Amino acid sequence: MPAPILIWLRRDLRLADHPLLSEAVMTGAPLIPVFLHDEVVEEQGAAPRFRLGRSVESLARDLDAIGSKLVLRRGRALDSLRALAAETGARAVWWSRAYDPEARARDAETMEGLDAEGIETRDFTGHLLFEPESVETKTGGYYKVYTPYMKSLRGRDPGAPLPASARLPAPDRWPPSESLDDWDMGRDMNRGGAVVAQYLTVGEAAARARLDRFVAERIEDYGLARDRPDIDGTSGLSENLTYGEIGIRTCYRAALAAREAGAEGAETFLKELIWREFAYHLLHHTPRLITRNWRAEWDRFPWSEDGHSPEATAWKRGRTGMRFVDAAMRELYATGRMHNRARMIVGSYLTKHLMTHWKIGHDWFADCLIDWDPANNALGWQWIAGSGPDAAPYFRVYNPESQLAKFDPDGAYVRAWIAEGQSAPPRTALDFLAAAPRHWGLSAEMAYPAPIVGAAEGRDRALAAYRARDT
Repeated sequence: MPAPILIWLRRDLRLADHPLLSEAVMTGAPLIPVFLHDEVVEEQGAAPRFRLGRSVESLARDLDAIGSKLVLRRGRALDSLRALAAETGARAVWWSRAYDPEARARDAETMEGLDAEGIETRDFTGHLLFEPESVETKTGGYYKVYTPYMKSLRGRDPGAPLPASARLPAPDRWPPSESLDDWDMGRDMNRGGAVVAQYLTVGEAAARARLDRFVAERIEDYGLARDRPDIDGTSGLSENLTYGEIGIRTCYRAALAAREAGAEGAETFLKELIWREFAYHLLHHTPRLITRNWRAEWDRFPWSEDGHSPEATAWKRGRTGMRFVDAAMRELYATGRMHNRARMIVGSYLTKHLMTHWKIGHDWFADCLIDWDPANNALGWQWIAGSGPDAAPYFRVYNPESQLAKFDPDGAYVRAWIAEGQSAPPRTALDFLAAAPRHWGLSAEMAYPAPIVGAAEGRDRALAAYRARDT
């Protein structure tokens, strides 16, 4: 038999629409799927690592169902893959491409180390519709503004989704595998893990069902409903796309078909998928997007960088006195997710009303989001702060009170997440209290706080700081 191929799975935890797996099956070689708890996984935040563990568990079951296995190893990627190659006689390691700086550095080191030992390495597309370097401006550069980027992709075909293979060729002997339970990937969730687990939709089958329900029931009204946190109007697929439990081409083709069928909201959904592409396009070309102001002139802006200040602490705990902000921050802590409109409001309030650096919010989200995505999280925060490419203009300071009146007109979203003042708080509001660390000292019987910074006061202060920066 030919030597086996090690299939290193990362953010591509599915069987369908998987370019790497499709090509690997065609070789006829035995395939050994591998997941590594490596240096990049180790550095992930509590909620992303917890949710990743659930995805790995689901994929392991799916592989078992088709006569394969998922081999688990913990340690530095290069060391683990070297050891597995020696144990199995594998002469090739294949993986799907990653784009964030930490993953790219890991992959470069791994490729160099394995190549030096005569072990073939290949990376494959699959996480995006279009590779970042394949989309260029007319002058040959990269796009810095979303709308021209989006227009450049009109009519461009990413290809059809690939079917799942019925079976993966197996080796005669499987190498030993570590135990996912022993890794305890949810260890940093503490008592919040059991709460957040109730809100997860995990695995390839669940992701596909979620897409089908969205197209059948909600995509028609998506253009308007997506802005309403009080109703279930979004796809929810960010959770599944993050871990590659569903292919991006599968989502894109479903949206195109819905548009052809006359669904009004399909065009808006397509634009959201392209926004995800744009985030990776920017991250690939400007890795600084994650770590520092994309626009250097914002380095002079007088943001507070104290993540433990009273203002930042109140924001993290959902105790700012601004009901839209607090409801959203509590939704985040109880579910690991936050409605997109709410993300804009909490981001604006932190960076503008509270004059706190976007990195404080970026890092908190990176620890709390189950749908944390390195490109989307960074672009979203820099967009709302004003420091990024294609950013919200400096004078766009969202008023959390008027935004709440517009997008939660009956108060359903606030009631769902803020227990204080309700004689019989709903389960969602109590779930936040159950997930919150005990040392926060929160209870439903507490008085709801007065605003730490009012809507008008915060706007005036932010605009004054913007004007001073430019003088």
